[in-house]
Amino acid sequence: MGTKRRRAARETALNVLYQIDVAKITVDEALATAMENTGLEGDAAEFTETLVRGVLAHVRELDKHVEGLAVGWEPQRFPAVDRSILRMAMFEILYLDHIPPSVSINEAVDMAKKYSTDESGKFINGVLGAFVRRAIEKSEEPDARKDS
Repeated sequence: MGTKRRRAARETALNVLYQIDVAKITVDEALATAMENTGLEGDAAEFTETLVRGVLAHVRELDKHVEGLAVGWEPQRFPAVDRSILRMAMFEILYLDHIPPSVSINEAVDMAKKYSTDESGKFINGVLGAFVRRAIEKSEEPDARKDS
């Protein structure tokens, strides 16, 4: 799938996650409406659905990561768009190994600049950058069992 189709899929997933979060509509209804309105099909539609269902399946875990990085800020206090962007990018980083974290971060920052506040891009970049650095540090820690 090309970059433009993947970006369209991400933007559609953001729209769906936002609708579910704010309007409290069902995932199936939001996905059906989004696919009808955007005309996404094939790989792009599958990627959109993977993102949406993946974020929803792991939302508590994703929010715990956000809480650990944005100290003093619960995800429910963020603008809904920023919350959805962070969740989606973190899901990609954690669960979609075929996408480099730098791509997920860049796409998230671009969406924040396009759909949220002037400061959102910097905020999203800072949180996701810290998330990736923390993950790298943990992966480099020696396994305590090796010393036994």
